Amino acid sequence: MSARSSQSCWRYSKVKFVTYINEGESAVGVLNAAETAVIPTSELGLKAQSMNELIAELNGSLPTVQGDAKELPLSAVKLDAPIPEPKQDVICLGLNYRDHAEEATRADAVFDVQRGDAVYFSKRLNKAVATNDTIDGHFDICDSLDYEVELGVIIGKDAKNIKAADAAEYIFGYTIINDVSARNLQTRHKQWYFGKSLDGFTPMGPCILSAEELGAMPELDIRCYVNGELRQNSNTRMMIFDIPYIIEELSAGMTLKAGTVIATGTPSGVALGMNPTVRQYLKSGDIVRCEIDGLGILENTIG
Repeated sequence: MSARSSQSCWRYSKVKFVTYINEGESAVGVLNAAETAVIPTSELGLKAQSMNELIAELNGSLPTVQGDAKELPLSAVKLDAPIPEPKQDVICLGLNYRDHAEEATRADAVFDVQRGDAVYFSKRLNKAVATNDTIDGHFDICDSLDYEVELGVIIGKDAKNIKAADAAEYIFGYTIINDVSARNLQTRHKQWYFGKSLDGFTPMGPCILSAEELGAMPELDIRCYVNGELRQNSNTRMMIFDIPYIIEELSAGMTLKAGTVIATGTPSGVALGMNPTVRQYLKSGDIVRCEIDGLGILENTIG
C-alpha cells in the first residue's frame, strides 16, 4: 500500500478491505501494507461492523490509519467473503467478452453473439462463499457444473442517472467473483436465474481493492484454473461493454444502491464452450482457483 500524510497517521491510496471472523465474530477492516495482518475498523476511527455499513460510512472516502494502529495477524483470523450478504441480488452481465459469446453460441443457439446491447440478469445470493470454503455442487439436480471467473464491481454510493464520465466517483472497489453455473438448469429453462442462483453459487473474495487504485476502466489479467490446469486466461480490457458504460446504462432510471455488486462477465474457456464430447464439467473434489491481478486469489473446493 502506498501512503501519504504525517508521521503519525497514514492515508491509504490503495486499500484492500476485508471481512473476517475473529473469535467467532464477524468484523471488517483493511489489510496492512505487508498484507500480513488486518487493521480493524475501530483502529480507523470507524463504527462499521459489516462491509455494507463500512461502504455507507466511508461514502466515497478512504480511511486514515494511525501509525500505532492495532493489527490482527491473518493467521489468527478467517477471511470471509468481503460482502457475505449483499442487500440485493447480484447484477450480472452475460456474454460480455466476445470470445466467450462466440463459444456460448456454438454450444447453444439460444445465445446470440450478434446482439447490439448488453445482456443483464440477476443472481440470487443468500450467502457468498469465502475463499478456501467449499462450493456445494448440488449434484442431485446439477449434472453440468461450470465455473466463470469475473471481475466484480462494488458501488460506493447511491447512483442514478450517472454519466460514464462520472462513473469512477461511484465505484467503491473491485473483487473476484466465480459465477458458478448449473448448465443443465440454465439451458432447460432458457434463462439464467435458476441455474446460477443455487445456494453457494457465488464465491467472492478474498478482498475488495479500492477503486482509487484502479480507476473506472482497469486492465487486469484474469485467470481460472481447475486442478492446476489453466482454463480461462484473458484481460478485462477485452470486455465488450466497459464498466463506465455499464454504470451509465444501469443507473438510467434504476438506482444502484451503495453496496450493489455487479459481475461484469467471464472470458472464454468455460466447460460449456468445450467440444461436447470432451466437456470437463466440475466434479466433487475439484479445486477451482480464480485470479485477477492485484485482487488476489479466490480458491474453492467442490463439495
